Amino acid sequence: MKKLVVLTGAGISAESGIRTFRDADGLWENHRIEEVATPEAWENNPELVLEFYNQRRRQLMEVEPNDAHKRLVDLEKQYDVWIVTQNVDDLHERAGSSKVLHLHGELRKVRSERYPNLIYPWDKDLFLGDLCAQGAQLRPHIVWFGESVPMLETAAGIVHDADCFVIIGTSLQVYPAASLMMYSHPDIPYYYIDPKPQVNAALENLPNLQVISEKASIGTKKLLEILT
Repeated sequence: MKKLVVLTGAGISAESGIRTFRDADGLWENHRIEEVATPEAWENNPELVLEFYNQRRRQLMEVEPNDAHKRLVDLEKQYDVWIVTQNVDDLHERAGSSKVLHLHGELRKVRSERYPNLIYPWDKDLFLGDLCAQGAQLRPHIVWFGESVPMLETAAGIVHDADCFVIIGTSLQVYPAASLMMYSHPDIPYYYIDPKPQVNAALENLPNLQVISEKASIGTKKLLEILT
């Protein structure tokens, strides 16, 4: 069975009602990135950071996977599908995808501020004073700007032996995720699904790149027609 690797970004979840990474005004849910998504933000105003992610977690409970998520599950009938996502939502899992790697963490988990390997499932609000088993403060299980991406090496290994590479709903502006295709073989088929595709340097030299300029639900329908 051929190995199909899919890199997904905010665009695939937008049709479920989750707002994309940055709006046109450069804000993220009405906040500057520096206020809510950096280690410095956590140090300077942890209450604001916690409330920001509490709001996002509450929003996640109100949405459902869309057709794009579900069509990637359909591909598992004929391919060994591995999803590497930049998203922190769990819509791939809820749709039924069996192999999902989160590069930037998961909204429905928290971890210890002092002992990062202590990770807990978490569906309620998180507050100052919520502690891990070792007595340290819990924080969102999110990779913030300025932090290393601990799952990057694992993701690179997944990409390395892909027989086909699909990119859905990402502007390919956030590194190192945007460079993941560099770990794959340049001669395999590549498909890039996005309503406003931005072909970066990592993509423009690929000989077998097919761009599908559609939103995720329509683009994945076309993808299934090509691959199945």
